Amino acid sequence: MPLNRRRFLGTTLTAPVPFLIASPLWARDHDIWSAQDTYAAMTANTARLVDVRRPDEWRDTGVAEGAWPLDMTDPRFGERLFAARELADGRPVALICRTGRRSGFIMDQLRQGQVPGFVDVAGGMLGSPTATGWIDSDLPVVSSDSALSVLPSLLA
Repeated sequence: MPLNRRRFLGTTLTAPVPFLIASPLWARDHDIWSAQDTYAAMTANTARLVDVRRPDEWRDTGVAEGAWPLDMTDPRFGERLFAARELADGRPVALICRTGRRSGFIMDQLRQGQVPGFVDVAGGMLGSPTATGWIDSDLPVVSSDSALSVLPSLLA
């Protein structure tokens, strides 16, 4: 049975959504970024990062430093994801999961709905056969408790 993308994201994706993407030149025309490029954009304050994995996965590996952990299995995920985009204030919101499959799936849904403002982190946290992940790139990681403690209240 095909997934109902409107129900999955918790909102209607076909409604027009005005949004400006303020991103580095290397990312303006691409919606798949490497972990290193995502980290560089976060360090330059030109992007935000959302970790869409489950809480048990956050506990197992930690969360990318600066990422907002939003469990994609939570019934309010769509609402929270769009709230994250609003909090990003015009910066792209990068999505990261374990290997890039789930964040890629979410990106496919967003593309089908023509929803701008999101990018996918290739390779996710652990890497994949085609991309080096956040952890393998030796990028900073914090505990899930630490990441959740600084989660903006609008996303809680």
